[in-house]
Amino acid sequence: MPRRTVVLLTLNEVDGVRWLFSAGHDLSAMADEVLAVDGGSTDGTREVLASRRVRLVDQPRPGRGEAFRAAVRASGGACLVFFSPDGNEDPNDIPRLFAAIENGADMAIASRFLPGSRNEEDDDSLPLRKWTNQAFTWIANFIWNRGSYVTDTINGFRGITRDAFLKLDPGSVGYTIEYEMTIRAMKQRMRIEEIPTREGNRVGGESKAPSFRTGVRFLRFLIREMVAGDGR
Repeated sequence: MPRRTVVLLTLNEVDGVRWLFSAGHDLSAMADEVLAVDGGSTDGTREVLASRRVRLVDQPRPGRGEAFRAAVRASGGACLVFFSPDGNEDPNDIPRLFAAIENGADMAIASRFLPGSRNEEDDDSLPLRKWTNQAFTWIANFIWNRGSYVTDTINGFRGITRDAFLKLDPGSVGYTIEYEMTIRAMKQRMRIEEIPTREGNRVGGESKAPSFRTGVRFLRFLIREMVAGDGR
């Protein structure tokens, strides 16, 4: 059984996938298993992945949360790192996330808000996405966290043990999946570790999460979690 699995999450990210491999990052040296969960790319993403002999897993239904669950079902690793090849996430942090898991964490998050990290909006005069992220993060910590403060509850660049994912049993269909995972881990007193990461600028393509619409979905999800309390 593979110990480490790297999961690439793709949907029309051909420029990012080309960048990932042209930069010389050897994912097979970082993990025992590498697979890509693809949401139906039509821009050549699938062909580039196939040319690199990355195993393709077709996503049965749309939604980022569905991609996470499809990855867990299709993979064999005891710990998984989820990586979006769009230029925002640094592949060099993948081994560091695995190391945090193997040192005892149930979940490891690449944080854009720790000392030494970088958020894509750090140079913007009005970093609305960053402020919104930090607001949702503060609320989650205030209500549910009884351990060390988690600085980036929403970032999807993260690792988790298979056992922890199955225990959390997240049900989000879309982009609230990571927030749900973090909140449920807080509720269940799981060990969450963070590493600082430097978020790069997007390489081609467009964000799949429009800020306003995604923010509304996060707010609705947060209200449901607050109503649910410490239960699920």
